Amino acid sequence: MAKGFMIAAALAAVALSAPASAQDRDPAYAAARSAGQVGELPTGYLGTVGAAPAPVARMVEDLNIKRKSVYAQHAKEQGVTIEAYAFTTGCNLIEKTSPGEKYMGTDGQWHTRGGDKPLRDARCPG
Repeated sequence: MAKGFMIAAALAAVALSAPASAQDRDPAYAAARSAGQVGELPTGYLGTVGAAPAPVARMVEDLNIKRKSVYAQHAKEQGVTIEAYAFTTGCNLIEKTSPGEKYMGTDGQWHTRGGDKPLRDARCPG
């Protein structure tokens, strides 16, 4: 495993708190997530599931801009690429999805989290 990826894997948890906590406070985000209109991508960003309404798509775009900003700050501090940091954070965010929430699996398809472990990339830590 590359040194940068290992560092990103060890420290991505720091980035989890900022994007996740801001989103959890937004009732529109919580409603879209509960409705299955929004899901976690392996890249560390959010995606719209199917043809989401325009306000949901705009919200996802805005949240992804905010996530990228947080990732850029932490990646710079840790001396890793934004992509490596975002990927590791994506692994962790998919792992933290709750039953009923959407995530994109390793097969490139949207899945609804059940009681079992989500399908994550083999390069994901833990």
